[in-house]
Amino acid sequence: MPSPNQPSTGERRPRAMVIDRAWRGLGPGPQALSGPGGAPLTRTVKLIVLPLLVRPALRPELGADFLDAKHAEQLDSLIRESGAVLEATAQWFTLLKRTRRALGIVAGNPQDLYFQRCFELATEHGAPGPGADAVARAVLEDVVDASGGRTVEALKEHLADAGQHARLDAELAVAWDGREAVPGAADTGLAAEVLDACGAAGADSPAFAAMVRAGHGSLLGRALWAAHPTDVWDRADVPPHLGLTAHRVPPRPEVGRSASTATLPAPFDRTLFERLFTVLQASTHREQLPTVPELVRREVDRSCAPLGLYDESLRVTVVLGGRLAVGLDPLGLDPLGAGASVAGSTAAHRIVNSRWQREASVLRARRMTVSPYPDPDGGVLNALAQDLRTPWAAYMRRLWVRLHGRDVRDAALPDAASAWGVLDGVARSVMMDHRARVRTALRTLSATIESTAEPAVEPAVERRSA
Repeated sequence: MPSPNQPSTGERRPRAMVIDRAWRGLGPGPQALSGPGGAPLTRTVKLIVLPLLVRPALRPELGADFLDAKHAEQLDSLIRESGAVLEATAQWFTLLKRTRRALGIVAGNPQDLYFQRCFELATEHGAPGPGADAVARAVLEDVVDASGGRTVEALKEHLADAGQHARLDAELAVAWDGREAVPGAADTGLAAEVLDACGAAGADSPAFAAMVRAGHGSLLGRALWAAHPTDVWDRADVPPHLGLTAHRVPPRPEVGRSASTATLPAPFDRTLFERLFTVLQASTHREQLPTVPELVRREVDRSCAPLGLYDESLRVTVVLGGRLAVGLDPLGLDPLGAGASVAGSTAAHRIVNSRWQREASVLRARRMTVSPYPDPDGGVLNALAQDLRTPWAAYMRRLWVRLHGRDVRDAALPDAASAWGVLDGVARSVMMDHRARVRTALRTLSATIESTAEPAVEPAVERRSA
């Protein structure tokens, strides 16, 4: 019998929606793995649900973004049947966080480091019982040992030495002065060809390899260093660097001594410390990274390389991402004019834009951009709507961070299909992040309205004497 969460017809449903509804049906048990609204956290889906429950390699029928009724029911049942182990996973995660605080461990994101370990503990032991504290402590110590000193604290100590700091600053100056600024540009016609092929399932494009061989990523990077880089995006209303720097020309990187995720500058404006801070914070397998001294040594040259990247396939993916980004149109406003935009004419654009324009949060934002009435929450919703007028900024920032992480790990992109996997994944990530921000703003607005609303006044009852 079909689950009440799933359709009984042959309609296809987004897999993300199926996961969301099935998860909410579990109730408060896995609360530590859920967001404020009861939906699974993004990292819960990425680190637990997909790789450990769905396991698309073993169940390829559940690996698609859209599922028919039969497979939606299968996925729903799979999650509901895993309710007990997911609740135990949440309990182990709560215990590990408490033990982590007691041990004074602050390095790394607990979700990235412990989610999958907690699922393993839940599968092996069930919910935490007698002796669980000792098990939690052993797991935490094992994770710390596995990092091999590749932590933010180790980076901070490495750069705290005054002599070391001065030496690195001198090396940055030499590497920066040795750059070659060229006012040329990459061929975005080839980029359009790649994006048109990427939009077709399973398709590839030899143009990607041609762009790598010709060094089109390096050409773009060197053009951005030039005093007057040639516009390559067919749009006069976006900067050539697409928001990757707050300056007309990227500045020379500094060494730095601290970083905060809340105040990170644009990618090209980050210090050496800030660049490596994001890598260490996001890494789930730090043992695969070079040691901290080697990370720093490589980052000196990388930060002064074209587009801040070593590998040419990753640089070319920045060119592809830029071509995709300037044609993004979440609001369906077609700012370049009646669908005639060269920038937004590829199959990849049509796929990403159609997905984005179906988002309920985007529809809400679209209304905000044309509404003649003031924003009831003091501008938060309007600001979110305005973000969708310049989607290229958030897209390129996230794309660069992802490519930088691959560059640190020497993980090149061998073909157009793998590049499209990154480009499309970043688009989904930006879309989901915007959706979450809109939902948070609406929840806050709703709570504010409820708290400020005047209570209903019951009519006075006249008392009459008998």
